[in-house]
Amino acid sequence: MATQMITLKLEKKFLKEADQIVKENGYQNRTELIRNALREKVDEIKLKKAMREIAHLKGASKRKTTEEEYERVREEVAQEICRKFK
Repeated sequence: MATQMITLKLEKKFLKEADQIVKENGYQNRTELIRNALREKVDEIKLKKAMREIAHLKGASKRKTTEEEYERVREEVAQEICRKFK
């Protein structure tokens, strides 16, 4: 996968903290730490979006739903979330 270089400015104190995290947590370098942090943040945002979409559906149906229907829908939602995060 092709990558692009970006420029990032950080305060010295924050950069020292980042360097300490790199050292203590087995990251090879700052870039690896930053890339990992960005991935985690993107995944967090995707998850929150999916949860909002699911919450929007809550209560949308006025008819009684069986446990089997709930389980089927739960499985479908879980599969959809997995597809979105791949």
